[in-house]
Amino acid sequence: MIRLTIDSTGLARTRFVVSPLHEAVNTLMASSLNSRTGPYAWVGRTRRVLRREKLELLAGLALEQDGGYIPDFLSPHPSGPDPTVTEQLEAVRRTDPERVRAELETVRNGLPAANLIGRQVPDTVLRSLQRGPRYFAERVADELGRYWELALAPYWPDARAVLDAEIDHRGRFLARHGSGALFNSLSPELSWSDGLIRLESRFEVNLPARMVLLMPTLVSRRIHVILDPVDGWNRAPTLMYPLAKSPAVPQSPTPALAQLLGPTRADLLAALIDPATTAALAARHFLSAGTVSYHLGVLHRSGLVSRVRSGREVLYRRTPRGEELVAAR
Repeated sequence: MIRLTIDSTGLARTRFVVSPLHEAVNTLMASSLNSRTGPYAWVGRTRRVLRREKLELLAGLALEQDGGYIPDFLSPHPSGPDPTVTEQLEAVRRTDPERVRAELETVRNGLPAANLIGRQVPDTVLRSLQRGPRYFAERVADELGRYWELALAPYWPDARAVLDAEIDHRGRFLARHGSGALFNSLSPELSWSDGLIRLESRFEVNLPARMVLLMPTLVSRRIHVILDPVDGWNRAPTLMYPLAKSPAVPQSPTPALAQLLGPTRADLLAALIDPATTAALAARHFLSAGTVSYHLGVLHRSGLVSRVRSGREVLYRRTPRGEELVAAR
């Protein structure tokens, strides 16, 4: 059982965050991979990149079964709600050498008091570490960057839109029902009462939490807490939870819809199961960004899609009128 004690100040600091490298590192934990079919089937294919590209350090640190540990410095503690991949990779490169050594020792020895078991560290990892923790951090950051570009980057705009929509939904729930109900709604394994967050787990941890980061994930199929094995409670625990609803599979437009709107606009409208950017739709449909932007403009002026800014991106989603039109058979 994991128990996190949090007071009213900690609840006030608690916030949501989306982290690209946390999603990337989650794919290195094979037992928890969310290998759904449909629009997120790419999650189950990420391991192929490790084998094909010979990313030795990442492959050596990846888990093949439950119970092990992947160094936390590979997924830096987010300093804001939407860290970029570039920022996070730079943070990996700048990791304090003592943290690199300590976390790799945790890989080897585990944390017996918490029921975290150690595991054998491959020779490729040890040889790289012998050249110094700074060298190791820089090399593993290079591998992470390549892994990101090949395994996750093509799908991230759509994934990010889904995660942002999840946070918007949870924000509305929080406003209406409060933080206690929010924690209790995230997973049957998680509960909150009287300032104590409990998570059913084989690990044994009791820890005060000055705040908790809440991080939705498309990659993992089970809820888990990321705790700092080096610096105790000085870094906030991160609670990663899978989205409650299964990802929807994009619909094919009916011949009638294609005749009404034209085939390209019908395809784009049918594809907007979840919010998406112009760039993501262009990549998915093998169209130029300009072509997609033009057709989305027509759909927007017709009241079939809405658009909202999220950070530096504009997300498009179907309006109720658009939903009715796609659903009509």
